[in-house]
Formats: sequence, structure tokens, C-alpha cells
Amino acid sequence: MDDAPRRWRLLFGHYLGDIILGANDGIITTFAVVAGVAGARLPGSVVIVLGIANLLADGISMGASNYLGSRSAQAVHNADCPLPAQRARALGSGVATLLAFVAAGIVPLLAYLLPLAEALRFPATIALTGITLFSVGAARALILPRRWWAAGVSMFLVGALAAAVAYLTGWALRALVGTTG
Repeated sequence: MDDAPRRWRLLFGHYLGDIILGANDGIITTFAVVAGVAGARLPGSVVIVLGIANLLADGISMGASNYLGSRSAQAVHNADCPLPAQRARALGSGVATLLAFVAAGIVPLLAYLLPLAEALRFPATIALTGITLFSVGAARALILPRRWWAAGVSMFLVGALAAAVAYLTGWALRALVGTTG
């Protein structure tokens, strides 16, 4: 009997929290940059610069912070576990967070990196981000005993709230950055 599905379930079950944390934060923070820039009516080139800077810096920060936090928690709770095993598990958590952050976080930038008409970029970003948030949330149901649609909707709503705050902040502060649109 093939034990591969069970191994994948155990692997993803162990890193599920790290993957969800990274993907959720990656897509929401990157989309917040896009929404804030759109709300302020700044040029699309600003989205690319700020979005990629956010994606790289925040992704590294999230991965490194998860690694350090995991090592600290393991040191406290797993004193009997050998140090190399603790480091390996913490490194796996950090890498899972970083990779999920970057993989999901690039989605809000796609419409600005591809040759689309300027008027279509932000609406396309909204659609891509919403679909990705829902999909990442729904994917949790593969491991957790939740309805896929409920898991998807909950993550979508968190992202929608953060996006609305970012857009409205950009809109409210646009006079400070000298845009008039």
C-alpha cells in the first residue's frame, strides 16, 4: 500500500501553520501595498518598487522571525530533544513561512508585472488576490476538519478587511503625497 499521501499529510500538517501564516501575510501585506498606492492614486511603477521591496524584506523577516521563534519555543518545551533536531525543525518552519510568503505574495503584483492596460491592473489585482486568499484558506480543509468553503471565506474576509483599510488609508492620505486624482 502506498504511504505517500499519509507522509504528505504529516509533512503539511506539521508545517501547515507556517504555510498559512506565510501565505496569508504575504498576500495581504503585498496587496495592502498595492491597495494603498491605488487609493493614493500613485503611478503603477510605485506598486512594483514598493511591492517587490515589501515581498523580499517582509518575506525574509517573516521566515527569520518564525525560525527564531520556533527555536525559542522548542528550547523551552523540548529540552529533551537534541539541539540539531530542534534547529532542523525550526529551519523547516522558517523556510516554509518564507516560501509561502513569496509564492502567495507575488500574486498581487502580477497585474503590474504583466503587460495590462493601466485601468485593468487594480481590478485584476483585486480578483487575483481574492481568488488566492480564498484558495489558500480552502486548502486548509485538506488537513483540518473544516468545510472548504468556510475555511476559504474566513481567510478571504481577513484579507478584504486589511485591503479596505490600506485602500482607504491611501485615499485619505493622498493629499500628503501630492496626488490629485
